[in-house]
Amino acid sequence: MKKVLMTLFVTCSLLLSSCVKDLTIDNPNEFSMEVFWKTETDAVKGVNAIYSTLHRGPMSRWLFFITIIRSDEGYSTSPDPDLRNNFDRFIITDTNYGNIADVWLDMYIGIFRANQVLDNVPAIQMDETKKQRLLGEAKFLRGMFYYHLASIWGRVPLQLKTSTPLDAPPLASLGEVWGQVESDLTDAVTKLPAVYSSPEDLGRATKGAAYALLAKAQMQQQKYTEALQPLQWLVEGEGKAIYDLMPNFRDNFLITSENNRESVFEWQFAENLADNHDDDTDPRTGNLNYGSSLPQFFSPVGWSDGEARRWPVNEFLQEQTTSGARDPRLAATYLYNYTDERGPNFSMIYGQTFTARFGATNERIWFRKFLNDHWKNEEGYRSPNNYRFIRYADVLLMYAECLNAVNRTTDAYQYVDRVRQRAGLARLSVVKPGLNKDQFLQQIKHERITELTGEGHRWNDLARWGELGPQLSSRDEGFANFVKGRHEYLAIPQIDRDINPNL
Repeated sequence: MKKVLMTLFVTCSLLLSSCVKDLTIDNPNEFSMEVFWKTETDAVKGVNAIYSTLHRGPMSRWLFFITIIRSDEGYSTSPDPDLRNNFDRFIITDTNYGNIADVWLDMYIGIFRANQVLDNVPAIQMDETKKQRLLGEAKFLRGMFYYHLASIWGRVPLQLKTSTPLDAPPLASLGEVWGQVESDLTDAVTKLPAVYSSPEDLGRATKGAAYALLAKAQMQQQKYTEALQPLQWLVEGEGKAIYDLMPNFRDNFLITSENNRESVFEWQFAENLADNHDDDTDPRTGNLNYGSSLPQFFSPVGWSDGEARRWPVNEFLQEQTTSGARDPRLAATYLYNYTDERGPNFSMIYGQTFTARFGATNERIWFRKFLNDHWKNEEGYRSPNNYRFIRYADVLLMYAECLNAVNRTTDAYQYVDRVRQRAGLARLSVVKPGLNKDQFLQQIKHERITELTGEGHRWNDLARWGELGPQLSSRDEGFANFVKGRHEYLAIPQIDRDINPNL
């Protein structure tokens, strides 16, 4: 899939006003809308272009500032006060702030590309099974973009057809946006295969990915009973033979073990050494960026614009493994002075000890899961390390949370146990048997921190549990500025409100 994406066609889109530009990178004048959308190859290129949206700089970098740094698990040390205020301190200096507005734009670029596929591929004469699969991929990706829009901005315009310059769709209700997410993913489930037979298709959306994201969308709406159905397919149904936990937790974040059995859906990245920019298109050179720039902004040898808060470390230290060791997920999650529990003289940070780089008493801590310190001594704008958007461990904890929510707490224990045992911890059913519904939910909150922190899920977890609020300032001072009813969602960029009076 990484190599396939190197032959993408290029589209450009302005929110609510879109245009199609070059359709190949080799000869930008060869194709036009009048002659495109004729063949199976065109259909495949069109779908590949939707995936390519994930390579755009704002999508592969600033989205994670919104989902990680904005939550209570991270913060910004950027010298740019606008970045710190907008992402970390709930001080919105400008709704047109570029790093946020560009994520909004990228979401709609992805939706525009998906709509092109959905509008044009049905008329192409081609193998019907493959056509339906491609339409399913487009539905999945559009559903994923709207999932993020609903989570971050709440009420947004629903653009379900290829947009034109005169379009001015109104804001949909939050329920309507979530409803569209569910509709797209439900349709995708019927069209997508459970697995792909060709290695070159590795990384494309699958039935399991659609089921997992559908469950996430339903859980954000507290539809726990409904979410059980897609999760059952993954945990007890056909998905049980497809997915499993990797024996080593760290393998989920290494470039040598991408697209493994634990991966339900991951964003595919690759390193293009000819690339000299930070986008999936560059009309100046024709080079494409297939990589992620986030490690450059999250790493201790990069800009360090995003760092981790220290309080989650204590969550990992609450329990030892059954052999008396420290939870191994701690070292896989963070780079800090005690990544190696022997201390800063042994904790290696990109080829040097922590002491050599920062001094023995430095308390800074960095998210490790996106980084390349396992094979490089520097970062850059072209990281090939895939982003594991949905892991099977997440699915198991989601299933346990839903079972508990519908008063099946006893049944939920076994799925938490699987995640804990992979880390070497004792089974929860042994160390904390008989928890009631509320107590079990509190335990789930702890388990999701130790398993999933730094992966972009924390904001939605807090939102789902109703915990976003100024009380979080005890561990994240930025939340002292949080106003309930105002800061749960970002404001739509004013530039788009100026273009579309219906917003």
